[in-house]
Amino acid sequence: MKKRSRLRYLTPWLVAAGLAAAALVVPSGSAAAQTFAGATEVVVVEVPVQVVKDGEPVRGLTAADFEVFDGRKKVPVTGFEVLDLAASAPAGAAAEAQIPASARRHFLLLFDLTFSEPSALSKARDAAKDVVKTLHPTDLMAVATYSSMQGPQLVLGFTPDRQQITTAIDTLGLPKLFNRTPDPLRLVLTDALVAQNQGPDRGGVAAEGRAAVDAEIMDTLKTISIVSSRAEKSVQQQIVRGLTQHLSDLAHLMGEVDGRKYVVFLSEGFDSSLVTGSGSSGAGQNDLQATIEQAGSTEQITAPSGGSGSDDQFGDTRTQNAVEKMLEEFRRADCQIQAVDIGGLRAPAELGLQHTNGKDSLLNMAKSTGGEFYENFNDLSAAMGQMLRRTGVTYVLSFQPDDLKQDGSFHRLKVQLKNARGARVVHRPGYYAPRPFKEQPPLQRVLETANEVMGEEGGAISAAVLAAPFAAGGDRAYVPVVLEINGASLLAGKQGASLPVEIYVYAIDQNGAVQDFLTQSFGVDLTKGEAALRQSGLKFFGHLDLPQGKYSLRTLVRNGATGASGLQVTDLAVPAFASGEAALLPALFPEPPGRWVMVRETQQAGQAQAPYPFMLKDQPYIPSSRPVLAPGQPAAVVLQGYNLGTGDIRAEAKVLGPDGHEVPGGALKLSDKEGGGSGPLRVSATFQPPELQPGEYVLRVTVTDAAGKAQTSLAPFAVGGAAAGTRGSR
Repeated sequence: MKKRSRLRYLTPWLVAAGLAAAALVVPSGSAAAQTFAGATEVVVVEVPVQVVKDGEPVRGLTAADFEVFDGRKKVPVTGFEVLDLAASAPAGAAAEAQIPASARRHFLLLFDLTFSEPSALSKARDAAKDVVKTLHPTDLMAVATYSSMQGPQLVLGFTPDRQQITTAIDTLGLPKLFNRTPDPLRLVLTDALVAQNQGPDRGGVAAEGRAAVDAEIMDTLKTISIVSSRAEKSVQQQIVRGLTQHLSDLAHLMGEVDGRKYVVFLSEGFDSSLVTGSGSSGAGQNDLQATIEQAGSTEQITAPSGGSGSDDQFGDTRTQNAVEKMLEEFRRADCQIQAVDIGGLRAPAELGLQHTNGKDSLLNMAKSTGGEFYENFNDLSAAMGQMLRRTGVTYVLSFQPDDLKQDGSFHRLKVQLKNARGARVVHRPGYYAPRPFKEQPPLQRVLETANEVMGEEGGAISAAVLAAPFAAGGDRAYVPVVLEINGASLLAGKQGASLPVEIYVYAIDQNGAVQDFLTQSFGVDLTKGEAALRQSGLKFFGHLDLPQGKYSLRTLVRNGATGASGLQVTDLAVPAFASGEAALLPALFPEPPGRWVMVRETQQAGQAQAPYPFMLKDQPYIPSSRPVLAPGQPAAVVLQGYNLGTGDIRAEAKVLGPDGHEVPGGALKLSDKEGGGSGPLRVSATFQPPELQPGEYVLRVTVTDAAGKAQTSLAPFAVGGAAAGTRGSR
């Protein structure tokens, strides 16, 4: 479900330019720890649908083939997208960004620490990492643990980063085994550079440290297992009810996540006799699934009124109802449980503990939510491959409900195929109406924000991003991120005298790994700064440190009071500066100070201060993230490059229109030049654009050195007017 309409390195000159604005900004701690309030939203409900016939996905359907019912009311389909993972082979994060979030598959690996033997869990980690290798590049995975003492613990949020996933599986979230990054969204568990050096599994624990990791995990797991396994039966029933309550809450949170959702539950299962009783006709009748099917509902499973009412024979009605409530929550959330029995991996009679009849409970959890039950964990990758193939084609149907209240209520859905021809339609059974942010639990806000960061570009808040790599003398480039946020869109629905702002920036490489990130939260005092903020907007200066490679820069801005947000996705290429690779940065358009409310990145303790990057003739300047030029009027630009040789250079400018075709005219005149050779080359120039209509354009600059080698860069810009003036993102 989408909801739409829904500086650490500043020089004294730049600090002075934003001094008055700095008094308006108050740091507010972690970006994920804000207090949220409600706002009026236009809600678009997206319904991912799979159509399966003879075990294989059906391809080639259109929007006209489907009918959608919101409750009993047939609703018009306002949006239709198709994702075929077999037909599409996206290469890298930039291509993955084109896939709708509602069609991406989300897998939550949930390790059960309570109803599992330690040795089985230790071995299960290796098999789980094999599953990671079988995922499609567009799939997202999260890692969590469950124990009766702590409930569900999110180790790692939904991420495409296989390095982080492997580390999370290896450590099971035990803080002694890794150095957690200060990422409030939990998309990054440990530093990418550290993870890269941890082992051959790209992020796993290195072989020489595996014994220590196993020993630490075993000690922790033994304590949890002993407590739960040696408890009396009544206490064990309470533990089972605690499990169902926590998993019900987890299912409700999963309902807020866009896309197809699967919980891979790695466990030995709880003793089903705690729920159904021992019965009187042999173990075969103790199967919880069979009991529920015979009774029709757990509410009908009760002990005979004239008998002893013994829980030993007839089971515990309270626990039965709790189990069914949990399963209903998963069904409502459109989240399947892929239950994995890891009992075959544990050491025989370890600690003298036994987890009996667990298969029945796992089977019921899987079958009751539309998932699968896997007994042979060693074949899990192959078995889950069938499920991955079956869900490889997704049709995303969208509609806009009328008069939807923000009360968190559940609305049932029905999707029909007009000419089924023996095909089976699989879709979410319903959706939850949004709840005001102030009513959302912290973990839900974390998951929702992370979901937005990994989602589709756009949103209610307009912004523009400038990111350019600068050589920093090492293996990693210094990448300043200059973010311009439209003030009017940021202030929409304002509440109170302070405006909480959250900024999240994640750099994702072509392998889906998060190489660096930046998060910042602060408050703006509207009693002093609302007029200035509304007139122009807010300009944020931060930075990333990135190795050579190509990246998708995902930048999310959110109003912490209303929950409104906007996501910008920017392509970024970082050259191999250390090896002498030549590069030309995008043309930079200086702008006069005083236009924006300026906010700088908060410097972390112990970090060295880097030189301010935007310099010309030893003077700093402020570049525009989205330059807006007057029709036919010249504009000052700065060209900067590296390893462009010595001697004279030639520069040529071309303007590309919105359709990518060249627009005739335009000229670039060079003036002062400084540096060059193996160091940075900076050139001040004047760009004379051709006569252009208002709108969006791209400036393509080609610089040719004395040896005839050419480098090219692209820089978006706009020409002023009604069409360009309202646009705040690119």
